[in-house]
Amino acid sequence: MKYGVHKRTLLFIAGLVWIIAGANILRIGIITWLDDTHDWLFKICEAIIVFLLFFYLVFIKLFYKHRERIAQKKENKNCPFSFFDVKGWIIMAFMITLGITVRTFHLLPNSFISVFYTGLSSALIITGILFFVQLYKEKK
Repeated sequence: MKYGVHKRTLLFIAGLVWIIAGANILRIGIITWLDDTHDWLFKICEAIIVFLLFFYLVFIKLFYKHRERIAQKKENKNCPFSFFDVKGWIIMAFMITLGITVRTFHLLPNSFISVFYTGLSSALIITGILFFVQLYKEKK
């Protein structure tokens, strides 16, 4: 690639993408949460469980995988979208399509979406922050 980015920039872009995705999902979760405020304490506990499951069983593994892949890249001239591999982009597209489909056709109740999206988004945002922490470590 004639023009490309430094691998530290890939860490920054990855963190930004994860946080933006998480913030968008959190926005949807909060909107649906406000429509149904019953049993909020129970829902908070459920959202924490969703967070823990996704963060520790899925996203932390993806973070390590992408961090290592970025570390193996050349210092410069990397495609700005190469923080994900092809499989990662396909999974992301599938997840976005699935989320839009579920909400558009009301396949799940808002009480589920509010809890699930809040927990999922929190895990995404924390994973994005991990990329920024890694970037900070590499600057030292």
